[in-house]
Amino acid sequence: MPGSDGGLVTAASPTRTANDDATDALPRAKHPAIAVGVLGFSSLCAALMQSLVIPIQPELPRILETSPSNAAWVVTATLLGGAVAMPVAGRLADIKGKKPVLVVSAIILLLGSLLCALSTTLLPVLIGRVLQGIAMGYIPVAISYVGELVPPRMKNASVAGISATLGVGGALGLPLAAWIAEEFNWQALFALSAVLAAVMVALTIACIPHRSPTRTAQLDVVGAIGFAIGVVAVLVGVSKGNDWGWASPATLASIIGGAIVLVVWGAYELRHSEPLVDLRATARRPVLLTNIAALLIGFGMMAQSIVVPQLLETPASIDYGLGQTMLEAGLWMAPGGLMMLAFSPISSRMLTRLGGRTTLAIGATVHGGGYVFAFFLTSAPWQLMVASCIACAGVGIGYAAMPTLVMQNSPSSEAGAAVGVNSLMRSMGTTVAGAVMAIVLTSQTMPVGNAVVPAESAFTTCFAIGAAAALAGAAIVLCIRRQKTPDAVAKATSPETEPAPAPAD
Repeated sequence: MPGSDGGLVTAASPTRTANDDATDALPRAKHPAIAVGVLGFSSLCAALMQSLVIPIQPELPRILETSPSNAAWVVTATLLGGAVAMPVAGRLADIKGKKPVLVVSAIILLLGSLLCALSTTLLPVLIGRVLQGIAMGYIPVAISYVGELVPPRMKNASVAGISATLGVGGALGLPLAAWIAEEFNWQALFALSAVLAAVMVALTIACIPHRSPTRTAQLDVVGAIGFAIGVVAVLVGVSKGNDWGWASPATLASIIGGAIVLVVWGAYELRHSEPLVDLRATARRPVLLTNIAALLIGFGMMAQSIVVPQLLETPASIDYGLGQTMLEAGLWMAPGGLMMLAFSPISSRMLTRLGGRTTLAIGATVHGGGYVFAFFLTSAPWQLMVASCIACAGVGIGYAAMPTLVMQNSPSSEAGAAVGVNSLMRSMGTTVAGAVMAIVLTSQTMPVGNAVVPAESAFTTCFAIGAAAALAGAAIVLCIRRQKTPDAVAKATSPETEPAPAPAD
């Protein structure tokens, strides 16, 4: 675990706690490969909820017999549920044990999916979608737990693979949902998610071992409520600002009010003996900068998920239009999701050889390179597919490095909450991206018959913003102090070699 100077903390370091030693002393999973497979599959299923209804979003007002503005909450509800659940689920896992939280999260996903599948009106579908969002708390808990269950040689690869599911699920969910919606009906989407959730529950109960927490603590209920109110208010204001008007009283009250609540919440947390989020640990330079980078990379990932499908589906009658159907657009996007998964083992080797700082910076740079490619080449679907694959490769590398950096710089007893906050920052990045892309696409338009559509310049502007966000993330990561890589530590501590200085990161 890196110390404040970025060097790797040894077992004898005074900054290492007894809880860390106790956690390391607990037995590993009997079948670590099975545990990794179950946690990875289940995290992927939970991540699918992000994009499950995006292909049918234009049809939701008709399906649910409501207004377009009300129907938009079906997408927003899951985002809000996940934003609140990720840090809270992580903290509960640190206090009560990770397996119980994993099982409960999977059960919540099952209940939410069944409620949506059996409903035909707005309110129960919204409740179900909130529950599906809450179930995404499964992901940060799985990320923090897998490192405890596997031997050290498997840790980087396991963390990288499960962390990548947060992006892979969103990318693969688009073509899968589009195909199901076209071939069957909208309720089949939720029937599928219910089946997946039932499998998650069974596999998590049967295959994931339980490890009791190394210390006792109480959940900071007041802190959890305050956090939920503040985060939900800010995200609602950001996500609905384009619809309500950025200067409208509702938008300003939501964003400013939420920010005030979070400031008061922060002051309360700093005085609490068992806070929901250890803000002092979160403010440490490596964790703080990693979380800022997570927001920027999350912004970049969502930007392409919004812009590329819309550009692909623009009618061919428009000069720059590519004329793809909803399903075809999803299929052109699918290789990007597979690219994230394919780069998980590569990123794990990069983590071992280069360290988290350099790996994350490389990932953010590659991600930005995908946007640069798209900025210049948008005349054919295959070009956007290549751009998406490059960008997603960078996301895969970056998403693998983020939780590693966060867990290295957080006590083991707080790993779940720390990874939850990092996941929240990614989620907030996606929310901001949605708002910014909507502003750009609606501010640069052109008339086509009786309709108004985004101008071609709007799409290139979006790609430029995505590239700037990703490259800014890379620059921020490089401000983290260098740390020794595991390979360097092994050589330095080997009795057969002389101690060596840390290699350049």
